[in-house]
Amino acid sequence: MQDSFFALTNVRLRHYRSIATANVDLGRLLLLVGPNGSGKSNFLDALRLVSESLQTSLDQALRTRGGVSGVRRRSTGHPTHFSIDLKFKSPDFTGEYGFKVGAVKGLGYRISNEYCTVWNSPHKIETAESEVARFNVSNGKLVEQSEPVMPPASEQRLYLVSAAGLEVFRPVFDGLVGIGVFSLNPDVIRKPQTPDAGDFLHRDGVNIASVLHRLQRSKQGQEDKSRIEGYLQNIVPGMRSVSRSELGNWETLVFSQDVPGARNPWRFQAQSVSDGTLRALGVLVSLFAGTGSTLSTVGIEEPESALHPAAAGVLLDALRDASERRQVIVASHSPDLLDRNDFTLSEIRAVRSIAGETRIGELDAAGSLALRQHQYTPGGLLRNDQLLPGVAS
Repeated sequence: MQDSFFALTNVRLRHYRSIATANVDLGRLLLLVGPNGSGKSNFLDALRLVSESLQTSLDQALRTRGGVSGVRRRSTGHPTHFSIDLKFKSPDFTGEYGFKVGAVKGLGYRISNEYCTVWNSPHKIETAESEVARFNVSNGKLVEQSEPVMPPASEQRLYLVSAAGLEVFRPVFDGLVGIGVFSLNPDVIRKPQTPDAGDFLHRDGVNIASVLHRLQRSKQGQEDKSRIEGYLQNIVPGMRSVSRSELGNWETLVFSQDVPGARNPWRFQAQSVSDGTLRALGVLVSLFAGTGSTLSTVGIEEPESALHPAAAGVLLDALRDASERRQVIVASHSPDLLDRNDFTLSEIRAVRSIAGETRIGELDAAGSLALRQHQYTPGGLLRNDQLLPGVAS
């Protein structure tokens, strides 16, 4: 990964939507693989909830999901809370951050616990001597702190938002806020768009023209745009380039593509381009367009959707390439994307819904053996309905 990255090393979820419990270790690239409706998107949504809650507020992030009742798992036993716990690393520090949110009758919710610990180097053992900063908030009261002066706490606001005003906690805040989870929508990308700063791609790709325009303003951005166009050329035969075009107070995408019999490439606006091409562009931009000085984790839901199966290999190459710069998490149910023998067991997590409960884990013994001995690709196991989480998961 590049010198300025923020990556998750472990995600633990409890009672989050269909997920009763999950404990997932992450490397540079992770593919969550399972049938439709198995709960893959719920894992990514938990990461998006963290990012959105810190960018705006926990209250707003919950309301867009139907409140606490729309997030906490509904099952026998009626759990009244959910929790998200994360471990992370960067070139300069490692750490842990998490919170637990409970439903309160008449009040909506309260944050029963929130904590953060930062250690000074990912290359040293995490000990009290290497600890840089720490806080622990319980039921709206600050019960542990490393700094002599800390802001007040609340039961309904995440404390890290306030603690980010202190230099020791700011990199953690920036890294978590920078997590992007994308579900690219070709219909949205196709429509004329209102220009914005283009500093980061929105979840559905609505401001993709602005992001591409921003890339042209710097040398690194131009290199990123060339990489995006290079992969797009391999996915869409004859594709030359893509750029922003003004439409009065609006903007749109314009594609340049070779057409048989034409001396020069033809130009097509987004309205005339296929869903597959628009989704592929959205995925590539989400992977390679930088978002400030730190590249945080990227999560993408079904990047292969609407693509021709022959393009799956190119897409996987792009995912691997991007994972050299930043962490990439993908939710997929495509056997074509997984039809390669170069996957390691650490890059695949099987996802299944069993009696309405999502199970996420490493492959079971039979699947693990088949992959290690190259008897099957992960795609082959998926086609045969044999890509399953182990019992311990």
